[in-house]
Amino acid sequence: MHTLTLIGSAAIGLSLATAPALADDTTPSGPVRDAYAITVKTLAGRGAPPWRPPHRDKLLSKSLAALFARDDVYQDEAGEMGHIGADPFINGQDGEVKKLNFDTIPVAAGKATVLANFSSFGKPMVVTFKMLRENGGWRIDDIVNTFEGKDYSVREQLSQPYDCGSFMGKPCKR
Repeated sequence: MHTLTLIGSAAIGLSLATAPALADDTTPSGPVRDAYAITVKTLAGRGAPPWRPPHRDKLLSKSLAALFARDDVYQDEAGEMGHIGADPFINGQDGEVKKLNFDTIPVAAGKATVLANFSSFGKPMVVTFKMLRENGGWRIDDIVNTFEGKDYSVREQLSQPYDCGSFMGKPCKR
């Protein structure tokens, strides 16, 4: 009986050790910090970006995750680029993340703004994250990039209609 208990404990410990880590969602900046750790790995050619599985559902609000998933379906069905033509976490198609720091601004109960400040190829960058408290933790609910002095909401871009797609009731000709 003692041997079975040890084997069972070892199996549980092994399964916990190999389980994917949960996002640090106890503070508004936690999911953003996790997203940038993933982004740095992605820029180095390792793994999927934060808006794709397996990270999407841990870091993003349900509604933003659904919009990114819909964009992925469109890309698969149409063979075309979706509504997001650049990495929203670096505000560009190519970049690097150096000297990263975060500022958190409380907005209202269950809402906050996190500013990710970093340098990309020597240029100072700021990406704004609208945070939402959902299911007991903080999630990214929108990403706002600035280009040529104008703000662009990723949520707003992803909410635009598509020319085709199974979710649009019009098949894509691929």
